[in-house]
Amino acid sequence: MTKTQTIQNSVAEYVTAVIGGQLFGLPISRVQDVFMPERLTRVPLSPTEIAGVLNLRGRIVTVIDMRARLGLPKNDDGKPPMAVGVDLRGESYGLLIDQIGEVLTLPDDGREDNPVNLDPRMAKLAGGVHRLDGQLMVVLDVDRVLEIAPAQLAA
Repeated sequence: MTKTQTIQNSVAEYVTAVIGGQLFGLPISRVQDVFMPERLTRVPLSPTEIAGVLNLRGRIVTVIDMRARLGLPKNDDGKPPMAVGVDLRGESYGLLIDQIGEVLTLPDDGREDNPVNLDPRMAKLAGGVHRLDGQLMVVLDVDRVLEIAPAQLAA
């Protein structure tokens, strides 16, 4: 095994996003794209977490309001939200976030289990945390974030 392979095996890359002032990291392997959600169509009788659907380059994307998913109040700073595109079982989703950050490459061994004092609303969607310079980055478990939608949509 070469030195490069060793290094690659022990790090993870995350796309960072801010939601309600909290830093989150999404595993880069799960992120398809980042886009500005435009022409969002509400879905009648859908759960509050579903912001609506939109057509993104010919694909129908279900947009999930991450603030609602985390039990946070609506954003009223007037800035347009961003969306991070993710896929689950062939379906396309957009996660509405307040702002997109950078791509961070972090060592796997720096990832810790959810701390006991982590807000329970975040803990149920988190797959661990990374402690960065004075800031906690919550690693979003994309499968857990999305698991509410199909069950409720089918009901």
